[in-house]
Amino acid sequence: MVARSGPGWQGPDWKQDLRQAFTRPADLRAFLGLPAAVANADSGFGFRMRVPRCYAALMEPGNPQDPLLRQVLPQAAEAEVHPGFSPDPVGDAAATLAPGLLQKYRGRALLVTTPACAIHCRYCFRRHYPYGKGALGSDGGAAAIAAIAADPGLREVILSGGDPLMRDDADLAELMEALAAIPQVERLRIHTRLPVVLPSRVTPALCRVLGGTRLPVVVVIHANHPRELGEAAGAALGRLRQTGATLLNQSVLLRGVNDDPATLADLSETLFRQGVMPYYLHLLDRVAGAAHFEVGEAQGLDLMGALRLRLPGYLVPRLVREVAGAGSKTAIA
Repeated sequence: MVARSGPGWQGPDWKQDLRQAFTRPADLRAFLGLPAAVANADSGFGFRMRVPRCYAALMEPGNPQDPLLRQVLPQAAEAEVHPGFSPDPVGDAAATLAPGLLQKYRGRALLVTTPACAIHCRYCFRRHYPYGKGALGSDGGAAAIAAIAADPGLREVILSGGDPLMRDDADLAELMEALAAIPQVERLRIHTRLPVVLPSRVTPALCRVLGGTRLPVVVVIHANHPRELGEAAGAALGRLRQTGATLLNQSVLLRGVNDDPATLADLSETLFRQGVMPYYLHLLDRVAGAAHFEVGEAQGLDLMGALRLRLPGYLVPRLVREVAGAGSKTAIA
């Protein structure tokens, strides 16, 4: 048998896995043995459902309250209008310097590399983002790369999206080479959910791309619940570690998903076993359509207090909120 991460390992076809993802709520409900009454939002409210089958396989059949299911199944509550919830809760539009290039914080810039993602999380703060004019353009990002090169103060570039690992290896390598050629750029950060929700994406070819740049690479994954970190995700994270990348995790505090200390503690412990350090626990970005996920700041502070009693300090993530126009993340605890 070929080793899961050994020299002869080629990995499954991640694009085939992606093509087989659930895109109709009725099909996902049938897969899990759930009645139609579990959700009455098959339209998706303009934000189409997409769930890889490998992620759906981690859900508990017959459980309409499964915390993984709750993150991805459209709900009627998304149509509700709530004061303070907007299409652009983190000020992406105001931070745009060039097509696909955002800068909110000193010394760092973010590239919106693609509108595509392997999974459509219902709380996504970019669910209303105008990717048609806000992602890297048909010039391959030339204008954004030129803007980065022209700013001597930029030290770190963040690849975001969508999900940057939805790009082909060759496209990703070309983009990374362009960034590595800019002398003042010292670090590359990649924010991705794919190692968790589509572990087959972490192929030997991708690992060669990530390990072949002069830039130190930080991969920030996004896991919200310990059950997301199954055997396949653990193996994918192991392959990423072998590239020399630093692995961090950021989570979103979500009602009905991870708003209890036992789940959050288990998440931190599981991450550490898989070589990932807890980084941020975000209060919900108040995007229109996601109010039913919100956990209040007071409860968040209580949860952090409980985590400190359960975990060593290095496994306690920082509780933060992103405030549009602020010079950094706002630390809550």
